[in-house]
Amino acid sequence: MKKKNSQNYLDYIPVKNPEVEYETADDGKVTLYVEWKGFYHRIAQKFFHRPRVSDIKMDDYGSFVWLAIDDTKDVHQLSKELDQKYPKMEKSLSRLIKFLEILHDNYLIYWKGEARK
Repeated sequence: MKKKNSQNYLDYIPVKNPEVEYETADDGKVTLYVEWKGFYHRIAQKFFHRPRVSDIKMDDYGSFVWLAIDDTKDVHQLSKELDQKYPKMEKSLSRLIKFLEILHDNYLIYWKGEARK
């Protein structure tokens, strides 16, 4: 039987992965630069002409959340800031949590207190 997670996402504190470089454009949009390392990535780069560094361009919402992550705010505080900035956004909390899960699954952020991989 699967064990139920007793922690609440609202209490999690996202922390940016220090290995991920990013830059902010004049319009406030963020571009993340992810370097692909490792044996299989080198093979893909050599034989399938994959880039060594991928650039991920974020939209307005993603850029706002990325810049709001400061290693001290929990998800609840981030959702309040997001609601203030974009009051007409529907399902902002569920969208924020899904966005943070995607960042976490791709090792762009980790949760404070969690062992990094």
